[in-house]
Amino acid sequence: MKKAITMILMTALVTVSSHVTAETTEERLAQLEKEVQNLKQEQSVVALPEVSLGGYGELHYNNLSGHGGASDKESVDFHRFVIYMGHEFNDRIRFSSEIEIEHSLSGDGKPGEVELEQAYIDFDINSEHTLRGGLFLLPVGILNETHEPTTFYGVERNSVEKNIIPTTWWEAGFGMHGGITDDLLYSAYIHSGLMTSTGSAYSVRSGRQKVAKATASDLAGTLALNWRVPGVTVGGAVQFQSDISQGSDSDTGEGVLGEVHTDIRKGALGLRALYAQWSLDGDGPKSYGSDKQYGWYIEPSFRPIDSIGLFARYSAWDNKAGSAGTDNQKAQIDLGVNWWPHEQVVVKADYQWQDNEDDKEQNGFNMGMGYAF
Repeated sequence: MKKAITMILMTALVTVSSHVTAETTEERLAQLEKEVQNLKQEQSVVALPEVSLGGYGELHYNNLSGHGGASDKESVDFHRFVIYMGHEFNDRIRFSSEIEIEHSLSGDGKPGEVELEQAYIDFDINSEHTLRGGLFLLPVGILNETHEPTTFYGVERNSVEKNIIPTTWWEAGFGMHGGITDDLLYSAYIHSGLMTSTGSAYSVRSGRQKVAKATASDLAGTLALNWRVPGVTVGGAVQFQSDISQGSDSDTGEGVLGEVHTDIRKGALGLRALYAQWSLDGDGPKSYGSDKQYGWYIEPSFRPIDSIGLFARYSAWDNKAGSAGTDNQKAQIDLGVNWWPHEQVVVKADYQWQDNEDDKEQNGFNMGMGYAF
């Protein structure tokens, strides 16, 4: 009898326990499902996986002593503050943009500018070729497309890619980029062009219109090729514009830019080198010696550890090297160090010596810091 009663009680206890456990499990699953749903709703409000944000900036301190008419320079400047924004419409269509504030303040009487440097749409034809249209950086030189402070040596950008290329250089247009093979990349664009004049002695840098109600009576074309394998890039670009003055100067004709470059890193050793030259047609540029403008530099570097890099650079350039030009060649030697406490943050220091034929020289010390994300 006792055994029978015990069995009945145990059966009842198991039944009740199973019912309670089932209810508890069911309740927990329902609560978990509710929490997951709430989390999804929250994420749908704040998460934008198709939108990308980034940017870079750099702070410079320059302490330079002027000679032969060049003025001394001792200043601190938040030179650039840049925000990237992109949007992926689908797997084949993307928008990219870049807005920059130069020298912290802009407006009447202020030293800086607010500039739209990029705003374009890429449309993938297939995995190898992409159409591009809008406002974009031109594929010339080493720095023009990739100029974040974490990617190059020296506080200031090198003088050749500033005065001859001239970095940073963007235009509005359309074209294609992609790969001919896995290692051989191309870019080909038709775009707005420069507008030089006698007022600036036909300096190519002063001819940048920055797509701000730019005169576009004469378009330009750029073709670039780069061969890239791990640690090595060798490439070049050619640009042609049939009237470098946009029809504003009858004494000016076509302009042609050609450049070749290499960027090598093998282990701790690195080397960058570039040569660029403009040829401007017409009696106007010839009268100033500006019918030929050229520059070149070579930059060896050494990274004993990943966070420290040492470099030396020799640069030479001349914006009046043509037939009627005077001795106007400028040369500069830079020695310095980069320290990356993080791969996206860099601290820089360098010393520069100038040797200019016009005797306007600036020697001295530069320091800076930068970031990119």
